[in-house]
Amino acid sequence: MFSKILIANRGEIAVRIIKTCRKMGIKTVLVYSDADAGSLACEMADETIHIGPSPAAQSYLIQDKIVDAVRQSGAEAVHPGFGFLSENPVFARRLEAEGITFIGPNPHAIEAMGDKITSKKFAAEAGVSTVPGHMGLIATTEAAVKIANEIGYPVMIKASAGGGGKGIRVAHSDADMAEGFAAVKAEALTAFGDDRVFLEKFIVNPRHIEIQVLGDKHGNIVSLFDRECSIQRRNQKVIEEAPSPLLDDATRKAMGDQAVALARAVNYDSAGTVEFVAGQDRSFYFLEMNTRLQVEHPVTELITGVDLVEQMIRSAAGETMGFKQEDLSINGWAIESRIYAEDPYRGFLPSIGRLVRYEQPEEGDQGDYTVRNDSGVREGDEISMFYDPMIAKLCAWGETRDAAVEGMARALEDTHLSGVGHNVPFLSAVMDQARFKSGQLSTSYIKDEFPDGFRGLEPSEAQKDIFITVAAAMNEVLAEQAGDPSERTDWTVLIDREAHAVSLSYDEAEDLVISLDERDLTLSEIDWRPGMAQFRAVLDDEPFTAEVKRAPDGFDIRHRAAKARVRVLTPRAAEMYQRLPEKVAADTSKLVLSPMPGLVVDIPVTVGQEVKSGETVAIIEAMKMQNILKAERDGVVKAVGAKAGDPVAADDVLVEFA
Repeated sequence: MFSKILIANRGEIAVRIIKTCRKMGIKTVLVYSDADAGSLACEMADETIHIGPSPAAQSYLIQDKIVDAVRQSGAEAVHPGFGFLSENPVFARRLEAEGITFIGPNPHAIEAMGDKITSKKFAAEAGVSTVPGHMGLIATTEAAVKIANEIGYPVMIKASAGGGGKGIRVAHSDADMAEGFAAVKAEALTAFGDDRVFLEKFIVNPRHIEIQVLGDKHGNIVSLFDRECSIQRRNQKVIEEAPSPLLDDATRKAMGDQAVALARAVNYDSAGTVEFVAGQDRSFYFLEMNTRLQVEHPVTELITGVDLVEQMIRSAAGETMGFKQEDLSINGWAIESRIYAEDPYRGFLPSIGRLVRYEQPEEGDQGDYTVRNDSGVREGDEISMFYDPMIAKLCAWGETRDAAVEGMARALEDTHLSGVGHNVPFLSAVMDQARFKSGQLSTSYIKDEFPDGFRGLEPSEAQKDIFITVAAAMNEVLAEQAGDPSERTDWTVLIDREAHAVSLSYDEAEDLVISLDERDLTLSEIDWRPGMAQFRAVLDDEPFTAEVKRAPDGFDIRHRAAKARVRVLTPRAAEMYQRLPEKVAADTSKLVLSPMPGLVVDIPVTVGQEVKSGETVAIIEAMKMQNILKAERDGVVKAVGAKAGDPVAADDVLVEFA
């Protein structure tokens, strides 16, 4: 076994690998860029080596720097994590030539599965079900249109070297194909340096299901069952679970057998994932194989008890797999939510900045569910614009899917973040939706359920009870702290402008009793004091956590995806308050505002310039993405509020029209 491993990655996956290495008694060396100096992973690693500037192209992607770090540290092997160099066969061969062990599959397998056209040919030869399509190279738009008609619309146009949701279009007609084929070729050439494109039948209302495989260097290969990753946004996974709620035992076995057959066809060793697109009728077709550890591997670990990182290390060291297919079984259900620094209320725009607060749920057994939280950041850390904005992968395990869903909802309640925008309310909304609870998923789920974007959910009656009791309890604590002598027990609670008359008292156990609408609600085990961002308590035997913040005239309270301004007032004050006119939102129709914090790339307009609707007026860069802002109507530029190179915050005025 290795005595020292170098980790050629960063963030939460670096932390994840370090934890397993510690368990195995293996020393770790971590390479890091400027942006990652002082990170949690750096703090945890036994040794650290600086490899360059923040952009990945100048640090984590430079093979020479990784090899030099291995030589400098005396490490015997390299774990690439995921992303960066993890699926680069040239890097794997380079390490092999240097006498350094690559903790991943052999270069032949990476190469064979890394090209989508080649991988589909291997799949077909191995008897794996493949999507009807054309795997050969397509030279012209005319040929693409002809082939699409033979396959039958709708047809998916995909870049052979694609990944990460790039280089994909769906064509529903000859016109779509003519336009999309040229666009995908151009995107592929820009993003991957390879403009080869193939076509395949687009499965309507599809589901994304993948099989985890694991092999060693002695020909042993097993399936660790399935994961469903259908909850996606812009082809990026958001919520994953294991096993899939779609599959029955026969389909699960068939998919597992085909995944193992494909892995065997390329002499696969280490951890890998065979991805399938599935119809609602449980028909399934090979999509691609990822020759690395997947981001969502924790859910498989939670239902099988197998540490995939440990198995990758043991496989790379030449050990024989310690179990067989018949030794593996599915235990319970697990769900993973990817917590991102992005603002769901602003179209999921990326958010950068410092994590002013980061309160994480308690890990381990919570009674009806178990929590695991894979995170690479701490309170006070910076979310950098140079890398993926993932904050954590929050996982919940339960004996049943219902228990796992409710466990995830509770774990999300116990997560508090401030300083950056984050998608926790959105993830909570999905957990509370009847459709998600029923398991009726598809890759269009988010688009179907939130066609106009995310605005949160209206509070349920149970959530209104939480808002009322929490506000009443906080008001009591603050009054006591302020030495209020009135000892008033009758109040009116306004949820936004909806009035509720309440009366407060205490029972024999000194729990707060709130009389509301001829009902008595009991609030017990209160865990809150002024300044705390989370209010934990038990309401009528149901534990909950709400996010709270004092406002000038009340409290801002969020429970899962519902939020409201809640005020506790005397009946007379509440009556007067309801007579106040509604605040009119400011008119921003003549302003172009920055939708996120970022860097101004260009403001291609000047004062006095006439601008037509649709013309570009500003370009903002954040999280490695350029966001182009266009004029929404004709106008004349009155003022320009920033210039190229300026940092801007969300809602900063970039351009004003007369």
